[in-house]
Amino acid sequence: MFGKLGSLMSLMGNSGKIKDEMEKFNAQLGTIVAEGAAGGGYVTAKANGRMEVVSVAIAAEAMADREMLEDLVAAAVNQALVKARDQVGAASAKMAENLGLPPGMLGALS
Repeated sequence: MFGKLGSLMSLMGNSGKIKDEMEKFNAQLGTIVAEGAAGGGYVTAKANGRMEVVSVAIAAEAMADREMLEDLVAAAVNQALVKARDQVGAASAKMAENLGLPPGMLGALS
């Protein structure tokens, strides 16, 4: 416990590094792009690290059944968001490592 506290105290004295790492992290969120697909590729969706859907592509064949299409769009978007969330988690862990924080400590600070 005291080891984690020591890491936290050393960070408090180095706020410039924290600010720099946070700026890099926030910039990186916009560059993260994850893709989800459903229906064997009939629908694909892309989401960024800010959890924004940036595109949806629908194959012409999928247009024949509206109800199925709605389900496929939801599934593709959800898959893209899960993948984006995983990538953001990995980037967050890397930032914590760069700051010298123990694993999981960054989540405790936010």
